[in-house]
Amino acid sequence: MAAGKSTIGKRLARKLELPFVDIDDVVAREHGPIADIFYSEGEASFRRFEHDAIAAAVAAQPSVLALGGGAATYPPTLKLLKKHTYRIFIKVPIEVIAGRLSRSPRVRPLLGPHPSLHRIRELYEKRTATYANSDFTIAAGHLRAPQIVDQIVDWVHRKKLAL
Repeated sequence: MAAGKSTIGKRLARKLELPFVDIDDVVAREHGPIADIFYSEGEASFRRFEHDAIAAAVAAQPSVLALGGGAATYPPTLKLLKKHTYRIFIKVPIEVIAGRLSRSPRVRPLLGPHPSLHRIRELYEKRTATYANSDFTIAAGHLRAPQIVDQIVDWVHRKKLAL
């Protein structure tokens, strides 16, 4: 959450000459605003919608996907991601995330309109074990988006990944 996945994903897709898919945008386009889904249908419904959008994206052409912060915490989605994608964890310090969230006009349903550092830390720590099992982790706390993209591209080339 607030790690810069969409910004980095768009730049990475351009650099790798691949399509970019923001899964939150797909879900919102198909089902309405994410906050509304959470409030009216609950997180479980949102996770199913998210899973379906990811499944459609990975079944299509190779792409760079930006996932919501909790996507990999839903077991069917994690299984899908492990089987069909290269997972990259953009590791950003909690204090940086808190600063970004405090400046964002977007309300995150799991944090509410005024997210506390305590609640952000709690959610982050709950997800960290899953994130840590990614294929590549990039410590992005003091890096700018172009530097992060360059490191990911270097990793792709070093690993000789099939895209």
